[in-house]
Amino acid sequence: MEYLHTMVRVTDLDASVDWYCNKLGLEEVRRRVDEKGRFTLVFLAAPGDKEAAKTTQAPLVELTYNWDPEEYTGGRNFGHLAYRVDDIYATCQKLMDAGVVINRPPRDGNMAFVRSPDNISIELLQKGSPKPPAEPWLSMPNTGKW
Repeated sequence: MEYLHTMVRVTDLDASVDWYCNKLGLEEVRRRVDEKGRFTLVFLAAPGDKEAAKTTQAPLVELTYNWDPEEYTGGRNFGHLAYRVDDIYATCQKLMDAGVVINRPPRDGNMAFVRSPDNISIELLQKGSPKPPAEPWLSMPNTGKW
């Protein structure tokens, strides 16, 4: 058995691609537009998985956009997506600078949570050992749900 991808339904494909790629840092590796089925699939890989995604089924996020309007509720029903990052503080700062709310700041130097435009929780984990606790993260409170 091997992990292939996680499918996330999105209501605004452009906003979601912008968020996952330009803010979170994933990269689009392929796209499928199905006019008969009236949907678009966009497959995204973490930069460290991008090369593997070209030749194998590296772990991917599949954004599914159904062309006919539909309301999706409970974006947290399945839990969350998780990504290991080289520098939790730099990643969170980059996200904040892009206007992303850090719902659970990395007070422990190890873990943070943010949410996508469709309220999907994204967990960010520090690669290797946790970083020493540091400001402004140490005294930053939780914001909203994560």
